[in-house]
Formats: sequence, C-alpha cells, structure tokens
Amino acid sequence: MSAHSEDSSGLIGAAMPEGSTIRVEADTTAAGQRLDQWLAGRLGPELSRNRVQALIKQGAVRIGDRIVIEAKRKLGSGELISVELPKPEPAEPQGEAIALDILHEDDELIVINKPAGLVVHPGAGNWTGTLVNALIHHCGASLSGIGGVRRPGIVHRLDKMTSGVMVVAKTDHAHRFLSEAFADHGRTGDLRRAYVALVWGIPSRPTGTIDAPLGRAADRVRRAVVPAGRDDARHALTHFTVQERFGENQKDFATASLVECRLETGRTHQIRVHMAHIGHPLIGDQDYGQVFRTKANRLPEPLSTKVREFSRQALHANLLEFSHPATHMAMRFEAPMPGEMEALVDAFRKFDQHQRI
Repeated sequence: MSAHSEDSSGLIGAAMPEGSTIRVEADTTAAGQRLDQWLAGRLGPELSRNRVQALIKQGAVRIGDRIVIEAKRKLGSGELISVELPKPEPAEPQGEAIALDILHEDDELIVINKPAGLVVHPGAGNWTGTLVNALIHHCGASLSGIGGVRRPGIVHRLDKMTSGVMVVAKTDHAHRFLSEAFADHGRTGDLRRAYVALVWGIPSRPTGTIDAPLGRAADRVRRAVVPAGRDDARHALTHFTVQERFGENQKDFATASLVECRLETGRTHQIRVHMAHIGHPLIGDQDYGQVFRTKANRLPEPLSTKVREFSRQALHANLLEFSHPATHMAMRFEAPMPGEMEALVDAFRKFDQHQRI
C-alpha cells in the first residue's frame, strides 16, 4: 500500500517517513532521462541523488512490478515508479558477552577465529548477537570508529556460515592501514588469504584460475557471474588448487574434492559463486549448490547422512598473513578446520580409502 499519493498538481507530499512507499508517474518531461537523475529532481530535497542511487542498489526501486538494477536506466513517459524507503535502523549496537576465539591481540588489532553461524556486523534480521556486539563487549571504546557505529573496526568480512581467521582494527591508524591492504588484495603488499573448501566433483585441472565478473543475481540477494559490461559487474579473480580427491574413478558414487582457494579480489560470496560457476559448488551451500542436493543420495552410508546433515557451506578461512600496521612485522595466523567440517572431510577420506581396497 502506498503511503503517499500525488495531488492534482502532481506534487509529492512533503513528509516521507521511513518504512513507507512512494509512487510517482513519469511525465512527458521524464522521457529519455536517467532514472536516478529524474527521481532526485522529482523528490528532492527529501531524497538526494546519492540516496536514490543507494536505494536502487538495494533493490528498493521498481518500474511497474520489476525491480530496477541500473541507476542510468532511461525513463519512458507514463511509467509508474515506486520507491520503498527502508524502516529506521535500531540504535547503535551494544556490547554482548559472546565468547571469542582470540588468536592474537595487541594495542592495534585483534585476530579471531570466527565460528560458522556468527554474523560479522548488525544488519537486517541480525541486530544483535553479531561479532561486532562481541567486540564492543570485549574491547570497549578501543575499537576503531572509522567503519561507522555498526561496523567498528571491521576491515573485511566472512559470510555468516563461513568460519575462519579475521583481523579487526582497534585504532584508526590500523583501520586505514589494513583497509588499504585488503583493497590491494596482496598485489603490491604482504596480504595473503587462503581458504579450504570441500566441493562436489573433481576439477579437471589440479590448479586453475577463475576470472569471471560478479554482480547481483536476479533475486537481488545472491550473486552471479555476469557480463563484464553490465552496470554492476565487478572484477573477480580466484585461484584454486586441488589438495585431495575423493571417489576418483568411481562410476557408482558421487565424487568430491578438498581445494585451497586464494583470492585476488574480495567480492561477496566470491569463492562460492566461482566454484559453482565451474561446476563444483561447495558441499552444504544452500544458495549456490542446491542443484547438487541429490548428490548425497549417491554416497554410501554413513557418509550420505553426514553430508545431508552438514548445515552450512563447507568453507573455512584457514590462513591470513599481513604486515602489522605499527611495527610492519610479518604476521601469520592459521586456524584448523572446525570439528564438524574436519569430521566431514574425514568421512570422505574413509569412503575413498574403502573404495581403493
């Protein structure tokens, strides 16, 4: 239901409360204009052009019943445009006594081993119980504030259901230094990140590079490999090495591999999308591996049950290297696979050994 309607003069009511929907019709003067430019002029000063562009990126703008993904989309006369203003966010996050697996801590930074299931920072549907809430409780006012009240100290992220090593800045200097290192992705500095993933199938090559741009999928939630020329396409590069093969040369059973992945870019869901793109989605991935969900039926017991009961994508950030922002000394942190993922890998190893007998 629309919270606002146009009056006979065609002007929008001044009040635009968050959580409401604005609907406007493009008049003859809108024909051929960019969506973001026309909306900003039509709704301003209530909504700036930057705000309009942000809403488009969030999937909050529709033309007719279709979500618009390009701010530069040209309008046609008579098109009906709706803009959903998000509800107000809760107050800034508070500290919560959530246990942290701390690998290292000093005056500049803290390195943790994040468990699967822990969201990094507050957001829609996860305003409490996040890593940020835990860090505020543990560090107090010592966290860097550059990331904003909802992301203090955060210089990189791991997906909710991905486990592994993360570094968090405690000073503004460390935040700037580490943010630059992650933005560079180790091309000119000392940053190095490695992940281990358990994937379906066996890649045709022992090593490889996946060079495929990523953008938003049609549902505006997931990511997908998209044409390089698309407005939201972002360069993404993943290197992988096969470490172990399970069920190789077995025609009657599904196969799997343990692979190491190294990132040269850091896009959302990058490893998960890239591995699915080459036909080897992560085991347990509910977003990008659903087409392979019946693979577990082609495994013997008890492995088949273990795979079906594995409740997350089999991805773990096992290595992080960087230069310390104050001393510039080389720092290296490793975290072994968590128990439930190690148990799944061991089950595949036992299956593979049995097939070789």
